[in-house]
Amino acid sequence: MNASEVKALLESKIEGSQVTAQGEGCNFQVIVVAEAFEGLNTLKRQQLVNSHLQEAISSGAIHAITMKTYTPAQFESL
Repeated sequence: MNASEVKALLESKIEGSQVTAQGEGCNFQVIVVAEAFEGLNTLKRQQLVNSHLQEAISSGAIHAITMKTYTPAQFESL
C-alpha cells in the first residue's frame, strides 16, 4: 500500500473528507479533515479513521499510522 492508496481509501470511506497522506512501505502519517468529526473527541475520531484501515492493518499493508484529525473549522484556524 502506498500513501495515495491510503488517501483514496479514507476519502472514499469518510464522506466529504480531505486527506493528506505521507509515508512509505507500511508506515504512514495522515491528516484527515472532515465534518464527520464534529462533536467527537480525539479518541473517537481516531477510532473512526482506524475502523476504515482495519483490513490493511490486519493484512500488514499498514504497520504504523500516525494521524491528526480536524474539523474544517479547526483546520482553518491552524
